[in-house]
Amino acid sequence: MNKKTTDIFVVGFALFSIFFGAGNLLFPPYLGLVSGQDWFISFLGFIIGDAGLALLVIVVAAKNKGILDEILVRGGKKLARFIGCAAILCIGPFLAIPRTAATTFEMSILPFMPNLGTAGSVIFSIVFFIATYFLTIKSTKVLDIIGKFLTPVLLLSLLALIIKGVITPIGPMSPDHMIDRSLFSEGLSQGYLTMDALGASAMAGIMISTLVSKGYKDTKDQISMTIKAGFVAGIALSIVYGGLCYLGATMSTIHDINTSQALLVVAATEGIFGTPGKVLLAIMVLFACLTTSIGLTSSAGRYFEDTTDGRLSYEKIVTAICIFSAVVSTFGVNKIIQISIPILQTIYPVMIILVVLTIFTKQIKNDNTFKGAAYFTFVASILSVANSLTGAFEFINVLPLTSLGLGWIVPGLVGALVGSFIKTKGSIQNV
Repeated sequence: MNKKTTDIFVVGFALFSIFFGAGNLLFPPYLGLVSGQDWFISFLGFIIGDAGLALLVIVVAAKNKGILDEILVRGGKKLARFIGCAAILCIGPFLAIPRTAATTFEMSILPFMPNLGTAGSVIFSIVFFIATYFLTIKSTKVLDIIGKFLTPVLLLSLLALIIKGVITPIGPMSPDHMIDRSLFSEGLSQGYLTMDALGASAMAGIMISTLVSKGYKDTKDQISMTIKAGFVAGIALSIVYGGLCYLGATMSTIHDINTSQALLVVAATEGIFGTPGKVLLAIMVLFACLTTSIGLTSSAGRYFEDTTDGRLSYEKIVTAICIFSAVVSTFGVNKIIQISIPILQTIYPVMIILVVLTIFTKQIKNDNTFKGAAYFTFVASILSVANSLTGAFEFINVLPLTSLGLGWIVPGLVGALVGSFIKTKGSIQNV
């Protein structure tokens, strides 16, 4: 295997490991549980909402120098900066990074030391983010550390669990569904909650920096290798997600819908490997969450250093993220997930539609097409979230594809059409 191919796989597996964090371990088994023998339908929604969107973002970001604002800017400078900052804060200290420590504590520590209280959580968070800090502070070394050393342990643990679970299933799959809503929609919304598409928008920049440090100075090489590494990560994610979703389905006649996601994963590992399963789970969760924490901290640090034109250094931003995340992580996994749902359902659609339109950026000359799509989608997303919280905007439910969690698509397309008829003096592309 030549150096270029080796580097593609190292970066690709590192990317897989960064994406496969807290939510990625929790959500697929639960989807399998509520879907029973129709687990593949919810898995399909999940893979589209998670790996599918993440790969799309990586491809687009790679072609835009790995800079998030370059993707969003044609939707308007102010909206681009708002969505960009909101996205990075979500995958950074507000939601995703704290969730990694909270999940590790609840699934790797508490099963062995159940009497640890708040003090134990605080101490663990401090230790976890000290480790994150030291493994993150050299940004160009992040992917090498993860791809060469941490990912193999994570992958081997996951494959051992999945293969054993397929050979000796925990139980029969239920022919019934435990939820009334669309299985595809449920999978898609759970895919949103992993926040991988948001992470991908920032990770492309880290990937390109890593490739440059390895001697790949040609822009075409950087883009090509970033996209190929993204597909390596996507294939690995699809295999693991499918396996975990299948395992959850084999528990659908044993556990009910009220089983917490964390307890379900614990039950799966114990059901497959017995008591040693707890040890295996602890290893999987630790490495899954630590690698994600490292990657996302590095991505957020790089983004805000670039956004402030270096006025805030990478090292200072990483320090602040680690301290803030340590505090938020003590809220617990369930609380962090509850907070994240409305925020992600507002941000994701705007980012997705701008990413899709950016694919056709050479064909779309009018920036108002992007702006119309972005603002119409943003309003539709806000109304949808507000309705889910208060029930005050039920009219939003008449939009096509709402049952699939995609009610923002038609408003976005209408906005793009309206914008295309409004003349613009010049393109702000590449500003």
